Amino acid sequence: MNTNGSAGERGGGSPAELIAAARAGSVRAAGRLLTLIEGEQRHEVLGLLEPAAIRVVGFTGPPGAGKSTTIAAVVTAYRAQGLRVAVLAVDPSSPYSGGALLGDRIRMAAHIDDPQVLIRSMATRGHLGGLSAAVPAAIRLLAALSYDLVVIESVGVGQSEIEIAAVADPTVVVLTPGAGDAVQAAKAGLLEVADLLVVNKADRPGADQTVRELRAESAVPILTAVAADGTGIPELVTAVDEHHRADTADRRAARARCQILSLAHSRLRAHPGLDTLAAAVAAGRCDPYTAAELLAPQSTEIPAAVAGHAESGGSAVG
Repeated sequence: MNTNGSAGERGGGSPAELIAAARAGSVRAAGRLLTLIEGEQRHEVLGLLEPAAIRVVGFTGPPGAGKSTTIAAVVTAYRAQGLRVAVLAVDPSSPYSGGALLGDRIRMAAHIDDPQVLIRSMATRGHLGGLSAAVPAAIRLLAALSYDLVVIESVGVGQSEIEIAAVADPTVVVLTPGAGDAVQAAKAGLLEVADLLVVNKADRPGADQTVRELRAESAVPILTAVAADGTGIPELVTAVDEHHRADTADRRAARARCQILSLAHSRLRAHPGLDTLAAAVAAGRCDPYTAAELLAPQSTEIPAAVAGHAESGGSAVG
């Protein structure tokens, strides 16, 4: 990269400079902005952005299902359409550094040198659900930077990992043949949030049986694929596009409601007064209803500017 570029291009500079550089095509500046919104400057960055629309597609499923390979193939298909694509891979947080444990995206290596593809690992950093608390902000940022599509990958290993459905439409659950994957996915709650089911590695024995098991558990469309060689990827992209076109204002509002509640829940869990209130309830000095009111006082006042935008039907992201 040219070291004589602007401060924003080099990765330094103010948030406004970084935004200008990112809009001019600097992937490094976009990456720096994503770092800022994961930290204390999130509101400063968001305050410089205008709301913009963007498509968000989520992929989840158990480890080893081939999500990264599937996403890489899907990104290739969308790049062939001329779309700018960002991939947010949301990983379990390191218990030591808070960083992303699965940051090595070897299977997406084909896109690393493509300036129209941004690949970013984001750690959950203790957030209650399976997505980083910074993900909604990241989506808003990427929309403002004129990306056309955000693909989110999360590791679906339990009930807490299904939060992806709050920000994505559709949510694609990737499974593999055999090993009781369909049953385990049902137990983990993954099938409850699936808009599309994909049986990847469908050239393996047991693929037909897995499809039958899934049809018994879920009414959503079920596709088969071998992402490693591109089999079934065009059909998957078509299904994703068809689902997006069928989206409604009510479904967008429901997803936004889930985002708000999840982030509010995480904020309450980190409230400095929570331990004091819990001790008071345990000691009988306070009842849980009063404690809940003290922790989160009810308020129905919403700023007029926010209420007016909501009433106008404007939905920026999600």
